[in-house]
Amino acid sequence: MMQELNDLLSYIDSLIGSSPWFPYALLGTGLFFTIYLKFPQIRYFGFALKVVQGKFDKKTDEGDTSHFQALTTALSGTVGTGNIAGVALAVHIGGPAALFWMLATAALGMTTKFVEVTLSHKYREKTSDGSMAGGPMYFMKNKMNMKWLAAIFAIATVLSAFGTGSLPQINSIASTMEATFHIEPIYTGFVLALLLAFVIIGGIKRIAAVTEKLVPGMALIYFVGALAVIFYNAENILPSFISIFADVFSGSAASGGFMGATIAFAFNKGVGRGLFSNEAGQGSAPIAHASAKADEPVSEGLVAILEPFIDTIIICTITGMVLLSSGVWNEKHDTTFQDADLIIMADTYDENSDADKKKLFLHLTDQQAQATFSGELQVKDGAVQNQLSIIHARSIAEDVIVTKEGRPYTGAVTILDGKLNDANGLELKGKSLVHSAPLTTIAFTRSFFGEYGQYIVSIGLLLFAFSTAISWSYYGDRAMTYLLGSKSVLYFRIVYVIGFFLASFADTTIIWTLSGITIALMTLPNLFGLLWLHKDVKNTIDDYWKKFKQEWPEEKTPD
Repeated sequence: MMQELNDLLSYIDSLIGSSPWFPYALLGTGLFFTIYLKFPQIRYFGFALKVVQGKFDKKTDEGDTSHFQALTTALSGTVGTGNIAGVALAVHIGGPAALFWMLATAALGMTTKFVEVTLSHKYREKTSDGSMAGGPMYFMKNKMNMKWLAAIFAIATVLSAFGTGSLPQINSIASTMEATFHIEPIYTGFVLALLLAFVIIGGIKRIAAVTEKLVPGMALIYFVGALAVIFYNAENILPSFISIFADVFSGSAASGGFMGATIAFAFNKGVGRGLFSNEAGQGSAPIAHASAKADEPVSEGLVAILEPFIDTIIICTITGMVLLSSGVWNEKHDTTFQDADLIIMADTYDENSDADKKKLFLHLTDQQAQATFSGELQVKDGAVQNQLSIIHARSIAEDVIVTKEGRPYTGAVTILDGKLNDANGLELKGKSLVHSAPLTTIAFTRSFFGEYGQYIVSIGLLLFAFSTAISWSYYGDRAMTYLLGSKSVLYFRIVYVIGFFLASFADTTIIWTLSGITIALMTLPNLFGLLWLHKDVKNTIDDYWKKFKQEWPEEKTPD
């Protein structure tokens, strides 16, 4: 049943989020505005640092949060599993070259964030309770006069609150806590769901108060641990850095247990994970920034320029260097196999054979299918007796043991099209590549801290992911407010917390596939709206600088 669901979600994802045209739409929009606005991510960067410090604030500015609180709330929504688990997944599938495309996405995304936040802040509204409400749905309604598109975006935002902010966050936390502290996922989910409910009941002011303290602290903890890994493996720093750029236009070659990746794979996964990490173009951060105290939309747009830089160019690059310099990304590790990552082949494949590796690579990239096994898998004392190969996490698994209730299993196991037809409590364990949060956890043990390094990842992931879930609850309730009014928010929060709890013990691969779909459902309407209003953006920016020069004649402007 779970495999059928994952197959369906993967098919939907292939039509939108993982389709060949989606990265081009995302990067193309960022490139267009970068050229159209004359590289604002470079020209305005220094000025944005002054704005976020409150240097140009006025007492008459309306809003619920400060520039810094809006920035940390938006960052808490983006700095999450994408920085720890998402980077590891991108490297696992696309190789080191995927990191280059993550960085390219962030560089162009700085402009996209600037544009979407400026427009959303400009067309925000004050709700009946006096709080501010904004986001792409408001400029779609108030400027574009497309209420139908605004409704689509708002519905997609509600779905993405689960697919981006709730489900993958707690799933990564729970799996990491289980691997590190041996805490059952259901207990982790229960405790954190209670904490989540307590925080989000207080609305944006309580959320902002929590995130402005949480974000700097969690970043410091993570940086210390990451730098310890990188400098512990100092001899690999330069080769690792070179590998990010060396294979950009050729694809990453097979290495260790890694089967290799084409340019398209590295590009798609790098751009996709880059978007998941910094959310530039998705339209989520503008919802947080719409609450900021500012009477000039452009000033809040300038603050947003900093987000992809901090989130992806700094944090994701550090994570990538941790994975590459430690060497764990292409090594096989002891792990429990997940059904969605498992394929039982009909034939035997040799990892030392270039011909066999090529066959498997073509199979894994859906270019040329190989025969999968169907029938009875004979198992004696946990060992598989059939002559075949088991693929897990895109690698040939080794030392495979079949267990039931923690003990070696003896008997027959029914396999259908390479998958367990009825697991019935059976688990397969062995050595294979790993991905997502477990891979980053292993990397952090290759440092001065040794095995204690895993605790840094656990704590970092706990703080990162939990803060993301907090921020996305706000995005979801603003979307519900737009769709059904403020009375619907309570029901949304209840469902949000329940979903958060249930995802703590769901299949990781399915969660990540779902997140890719929901991201695309938000991004496409938002990008359309940004391009539609490109002249409005340009005029708004020009007016801002004219007014600023009049109010602050002693200040040097970048325009």
